[in-house]
Amino acid sequence: MIAELGHYALVLALLVALVQTTVPLFGAAKNDFALMGVAQPAATAQFLSILFAFAALTYSYVTSDFSVINVAENSHSLKPLLYKISGVWGNHEGSMILWVLILALFGFAVARFGVHLPPTLKARVLSVQGSIGVAFLGFILLTSNPFLRLDPAPIDGRDLNPLLQDPGLAFHPPMLYLGYVGFSMAFSFAVAALIEGKVDPAWARWVRPWTLAAWTALTAGITLGSWWAYYELGWGGWWYWDPVENASFMPWLSGTALLHSAVVVEKRDALKSWTILLAILTFALSLMGTFLVRSGVLTSVHAFAVDPERGLYILAILVVFIGGALTIFALRAPTMKLGGLFQPISREGGLVMNNLLLSVATATVFIGTLYPLFLDATTDQKVSVGPPFFNATFVPVMIPLVLLMAIGPMLAWKRGDLPAAMSRLWFAVLVSLSLGVFIFWVNADEPFTPVIGFALAGWLAAGTLKEFGDRVGIFREKLSQSLTRARRLPRSTYGMTLAHLGLAIFICGAVADSAWRTEVVINAKESDKASIAGFDALLEKVERQQGPNYQLERATIVIKKDGEYITTIFPERRFYPVQQMPTTEAAIHTTFLADIYVSLGEGGKNQGWTLRLWYNPLIPWIWAGCLIMVFGGLISLSDRRLRVGAPFKKIEPKKSKHSGLENA
Repeated sequence: MIAELGHYALVLALLVALVQTTVPLFGAAKNDFALMGVAQPAATAQFLSILFAFAALTYSYVTSDFSVINVAENSHSLKPLLYKISGVWGNHEGSMILWVLILALFGFAVARFGVHLPPTLKARVLSVQGSIGVAFLGFILLTSNPFLRLDPAPIDGRDLNPLLQDPGLAFHPPMLYLGYVGFSMAFSFAVAALIEGKVDPAWARWVRPWTLAAWTALTAGITLGSWWAYYELGWGGWWYWDPVENASFMPWLSGTALLHSAVVVEKRDALKSWTILLAILTFALSLMGTFLVRSGVLTSVHAFAVDPERGLYILAILVVFIGGALTIFALRAPTMKLGGLFQPISREGGLVMNNLLLSVATATVFIGTLYPLFLDATTDQKVSVGPPFFNATFVPVMIPLVLLMAIGPMLAWKRGDLPAAMSRLWFAVLVSLSLGVFIFWVNADEPFTPVIGFALAGWLAAGTLKEFGDRVGIFREKLSQSLTRARRLPRSTYGMTLAHLGLAIFICGAVADSAWRTEVVINAKESDKASIAGFDALLEKVERQQGPNYQLERATIVIKKDGEYITTIFPERRFYPVQQMPTTEAAIHTTFLADIYVSLGEGGKNQGWTLRLWYNPLIPWIWAGCLIMVFGGLISLSDRRLRVGAPFKKIEPKKSKHSGLENA
């Protein structure tokens, strides 16, 4: 009965979404406040209906109701509770429920907290958001219903993919979806503004917090996914330019450009058409990611193996919404006022260059990801585009971008002075050169890449700190005055500073791991020893044990350095009988400066086991830098200016000429 109620809740959500799409849009066209007011309760009702459906599916998983096909195919009675819950979104049908739930959540948030939005804009935004809900709710009900019954019900389920039975996968998809789907809000604001024919600084102020929330969530989701791939897949790496990794990275790049472009609209009333276009393209890339993992065109540990017909439905949604939005853009964009003018050497000019570089980087990843798929579909030719291509094309675009990130904030709005800005960056130049020389000195026999990478990271970190120091008057004024200035700074300034510092730390970790990682592969029996980067790893024993729904071999490995005990780690090799699938659980000893990473392979007592050991220098800095960027985004979101938005002048409904007689 619970499953049927969940299904009916989805049908109700579809009907409410249809009302939310049509009635407020008609009301905004007629300036009818009553009809526009329908948007808020409709958005709330849609969210509550989908939330009930999601809760019903979760209940079916938790209670192991194997009469529901979706539960029978993706769960098992012996599975731990956490993985029963995460199994809800560990499959195509359930993940789509989560997709539309987050979509409705953003619509509900605008309805609930967008009190300063003009009524017509708010109605149109919620109408566009509702139309996306109609498309995806229809997709679920027609092709991906998670509440279908199975009769007779099996005694037990087929279990969830063992790779997904991990705490990281319990939190990674929801966070990633918050980012993916969150960009729908920027898309809805963009289309609503195009319909109204009005894009101004107030619009940019309203759209920024929703874009920032999506960007922050997507950053956290990508970070969690990278961390999961690092410790779960047993390969010692953190990024492989997998097509599905790229599918989340592309909207992150364009979303970053959108955030910076919206600042120019808000501060200088410029780049309005470009910002609208970025909002459309960012959501288009999010939909592209949804299509890639559900179309069957990819073979990846991240992808859902589903039939191509579902992929065609999503592709049709992408074509209709993005094609429609671009058509409106083509009609409306020429009529938009240019807004504030500025010189090429200015803060606006720096942000424009930032946008161009990010767009080129996005295009590079887009071509490298989709070209092999396009070639395979049209000519049956197999082409592999991997890390060498992306490292050779993407990284060079990032170098001028990082250089610009320190220079841009030093320039004045409208008209800047480049020599004066560079003179303020003498500290950054000194730090960058010193760090580059130091790395060259300790790395003389190695490739030159880490010298460039660390010099860039030092440049960005020092330039960011210098800009923040200038804002608070550090070393120019008394400490008490500097602290007073620091307290008065908007939180978005702190957020920007943290995000840029986080990127600098990330660059250090990525460069160090790529250049200096070492790997040792041996066949070891009990009491054998392997050495890596000055550390000794002693295989003491390998034991067989029984897990909740898997069998495992657990190795006990003692790590020493110069004969002194450091730690004991326990890599595992698991086997899931239901799925007949082995997995690797790597053991990681981490410090602030490096990871010692050990993976246990196949083997036995007589022939020994395959041990893979990696020494990954500074790799903890990768996730530390990403988390600092996430924290910076959260700090910026707490800025009162973004939470309050821009006020608007209320327009009273016109009274009829007979209203005075009627009142009398």
